[in-house]
Amino acid sequence: MIERHPEAVLVATIDPVAPPSPLVYPHFGNWEAFLASGVQAEVAVVATPNGLHVQHAEQALKAGMHVVVEKPMGLTTASVQKLIDLAKERQLQLFPVMQNRYSPPAQWIKSVVVQGLLGDIYLVQLNCYWNRDARYYLPRGWHGDKMLDGGTLYTQFSHFIDTLYWLLGGIKTVTGRVYDFNHQQLTDFEDSGLFTFELEKGGAGSLQFSTSVYDQNFESSITILGSRGTVKLGGQYMESVSYCHIANYSMPELSPTNPGNDYGAYKGSAANHQYVIQNVVDVLRNRALVTTTPEEALAVVNMIELLYRTGS
Repeated sequence: MIERHPEAVLVATIDPVAPPSPLVYPHFGNWEAFLASGVQAEVAVVATPNGLHVQHAEQALKAGMHVVVEKPMGLTTASVQKLIDLAKERQLQLFPVMQNRYSPPAQWIKSVVVQGLLGDIYLVQLNCYWNRDARYYLPRGWHGDKMLDGGTLYTQFSHFIDTLYWLLGGIKTVTGRVYDFNHQQLTDFEDSGLFTFELEKGGAGSLQFSTSVYDQNFESSITILGSRGTVKLGGQYMESVSYCHIANYSMPELSPTNPGNDYGAYKGSAANHQYVIQNVVDVLRNRALVTTTPEEALAVVNMIELLYRTGS
């Protein structure tokens, strides 16, 4: 995505595993080798295992770079807050990656909520039913490791927790529990969970999630019931509008949603990272504001922590 952008230049990659040659940019096996090389960069993109996001983003900030951080920004509220404080101290930008916000159905439902077209919000239901089995949790990989992965809500479903927060705000009065149905030999944590909660802005909701779905992803959906209408985003990745019935409203025709990222044996959320890179360029050229703020990313981590504290 960086290489394809007309105003961005990929100046180096840093990874213990070297990419296939030939390379048109230098590659470094670790951060220290990159710093010693003298290669200059405005922005560092942190796409390492979840448990290393804060450490690597902190290194980049201390080196004077703006930072793009893949989701989740970190695994604890405290560590993410320290990262935000450091960025403010250094007067540098943090760009959390929540690319699902750019999908046409997400943009549409956001506009519906912001305009108050649904009236008073009564109920919200968030369902996340995916498949993640031995094809995903490879031996000796970081997926499934408690310290590097964090858990199902961090790695698989933080995008959809973000959608809930982005649309309706924070949650409180959480009840529920997590389960480990068939991942005991694959992960250090749960594969499923059930929760109910109240919305801080009014209304109530529920969350059901699982990575124990047989063979392939089934559904990621959000249903919102209000005093003046009901809407639902559905499909495997919330990529379509499944239902819309709002008082005195006609559903507009939306642009097609980009397909989910295809990783072979499994698939993920929409391939919208080009919009993230565009936002980075626009912000640093003073043409736009950050699409997903660090404070919003912090709120999502806080919500996940709250859910896990309740469900454990």
